[in-house]
Amino acid sequence: MSTKPSILLTGATGYIGGRLLRVLQKHGYSVRCMSRRIDALKHKLDQNTTTVYGDPLKKETLTDVFDGIDVAFYFIHSLGSKQSFVRLDRIAAENFSNAAKAANVKRIIYLGGLANPEEELSDHLRSRLEVADYLRQSGIQVIEFRASIIIGSGSLSYEMIRALVERLPVMTTPKWVSMNAQPIAISDVLDYLVQSIEIDSSENMIFEIGGSEIVSYRDLMNEYARQRGLRRLMIPVPVLTPRLSSYWLGLVTPLYARIGKKLIDSIRHSTIIQDTSAREYFNIKPKNVRQSIADALCYEDQEFAETRWSDALSSAGIPRKWTGVRVGNRLVDSRTAEVNVPPEKAFQPIEKIGGDTGWYYANWLWQLRGFLDLLVGGVGMRRGRRDPNTLHVGDAVDFWRVEAIEKNRRLRLQAEMKLPARAWLEFEIEPDGSNGSVIRQTAHYDPVGLFGLVYWYSIYPIHGAIFSGLLKGIVRACEK
Repeated sequence: MSTKPSILLTGATGYIGGRLLRVLQKHGYSVRCMSRRIDALKHKLDQNTTTVYGDPLKKETLTDVFDGIDVAFYFIHSLGSKQSFVRLDRIAAENFSNAAKAANVKRIIYLGGLANPEEELSDHLRSRLEVADYLRQSGIQVIEFRASIIIGSGSLSYEMIRALVERLPVMTTPKWVSMNAQPIAISDVLDYLVQSIEIDSSENMIFEIGGSEIVSYRDLMNEYARQRGLRRLMIPVPVLTPRLSSYWLGLVTPLYARIGKKLIDSIRHSTIIQDTSAREYFNIKPKNVRQSIADALCYEDQEFAETRWSDALSSAGIPRKWTGVRVGNRLVDSRTAEVNVPPEKAFQPIEKIGGDTGWYYANWLWQLRGFLDLLVGGVGMRRGRRDPNTLHVGDAVDFWRVEAIEKNRRLRLQAEMKLPARAWLEFEIEPDGSNGSVIRQTAHYDPVGLFGLVYWYSIYPIHGAIFSGLLKGIVRACEK
């Protein structure tokens, strides 16, 4: 392709598509995101990115989606559906590829699962392979990637591993935990996808991709535990069927039981690369497991620092209770309030928080928490503030420290009290379009191990009252 091709991206509200969108924007591609929830993409757009409504299960919505598109990424699946996901995946793939063919799209790039078609596969893996066949039936060139376990903060397999290791000091592990795979880092997957846009070929191609090591799920859990400084005991048991295992996962991980069963049905098969042709076409050296997990942990912090986790949360008035939202391993309490003052006025009481000003609600509880922190060797509340009116990155605010500040827009504090977790408190201000402002207050809690979870849930009623009172106090200060 002589000029940069125009891209249609599906799944931009999901894990792979959302990560890929950032990379495509960074490389300067013109991207059109197709989604059934285009409002959820507004905060992800740059000057070269647009959105269009499209539902692959309703072919009439795809009529104008592909106009001017050269390359389309297909990241659509119905794994979480209560209906037959095999049938829905077939309908979606056929509607999508036929509409793309009518618009003269040159290439479809598809990411599926690594599996041996000659084996007796699970419905999920079989469907992943069949979707590629349905896409190819249109006659458009299809580049299909078959990936092993993807390691990255937010990926399904990684989140399962993390939840199990973080929450269970002792685990009974079924047979599938010993199944071998070639886990691949999300960054390597994205490299493959981007390089495939302009690969010099007009033929259908299939590439098997994975990391540089063959390991088991047990190995992955042991490595995650090592990097998190956790000691875990795993006891193999032969009697946990996929269905029983899915219920077990539903109890101790964020996975729904029906998704857990489909996942286990798939990971009972080894995912080892047999065809190494990807090495010939791509300039990529896949990472090993240790680096992949380290990157996932590091990227989680980077992602937390660079984006607003609260973008994924609903706003429902002044204020709202925590509704069980999780972001990766984090527990998130997000509340919003509207005030009839511009952002620069709304930010003033936030920038003065702590020290002699106090915390706008139940200061005696904050003092008590500081005293308890001193008893266990923490910093307590004795540090106060450097300046009563202004803050800079690195300033201490009682038992918090300023991690980021954008004048009249955002303040993020990182907790330095003794906790079985990492924690942040963030305030964000946005204009409401009528000389007022919306204040968003978000507490992020990243528990370490089972005790970290017990700590959060045991005192959540107190936290709930404090977070609610804190936001109401800030609102009152703004109105004064």
